[in-house]
Amino acid sequence: MHKKPVALVTGANQGIGLQIAKDLVAHGFTVLVGSRNFDRGEAAARQIAGDAHALQLDVTDQRSISAATERIRKEFGRLDVLVNNAAISNTSKKPEMSVQEYSKLTRASNVSLDEVRAVWDTNVFGVLAVTQAMLPLLREAPAARIVNVSSGVGSLTRNSDPAYAYRSIFGPVYPASKTALNAITVAMAIELESTGIKVNAACPGYTKTNLNNFTGTRTVEEGAREPVRLALLDANGPTGTFSNDEGPLPW
Repeated sequence: MHKKPVALVTGANQGIGLQIAKDLVAHGFTVLVGSRNFDRGEAAARQIAGDAHALQLDVTDQRSISAATERIRKEFGRLDVLVNNAAISNTSKKPEMSVQEYSKLTRASNVSLDEVRAVWDTNVFGVLAVTQAMLPLLREAPAARIVNVSSGVGSLTRNSDPAYAYRSIFGPVYPASKTALNAITVAMAIELESTGIKVNAACPGYTKTNLNNFTGTRTVEEGAREPVRLALLDANGPTGTFSNDEGPLPW
């Protein structure tokens, strides 16, 4: 069996995922750079100074997930950390369109169900599919950790407050996909609590990435901080939580 702990980061060929991969390598992990496009994954792995390997993984394709799982078992024989980072914000927003303009086209009353399905397929069902596939490996690890990269815009508590700054953009596509991801996080944490596998959701904040056309206000280093902290939790760390690098967030 591979002696070093192994971490898989989905959607790690760019943005926050790539930074999480870099940080985990720096903490002594062998890191698998999950990428839908293998060539982009290889290019990303070459940017990481250390033990990083590209892994073709399309979270919406069960065959890809199965092949990735088999490769991990055959080549590494273990998986200690799973960071579900892969996500998309939309499939139809034009580059010149503001978030506010897009949100008006994707309200509950008028949103295309195809748009909802496409985003949820990656952000919700993809997370569940990958986690289910990787669980046998994670169960064999001495202290496995699962981190789901969520968002504060999915908080029902925050969006129920008229004073919340992003309340006007809450809708069934990206924001609600993160609400659903939070619910899955709680469900996973409850199921796995007795096993010692800790499952938590992290909000990276409004980070400058391709997801928001690089309009974010935080660096990828800042955005990766909380997911990495949760990936490195010791035996006394929490499970079933939602937080950013300032502390707990309301569900």
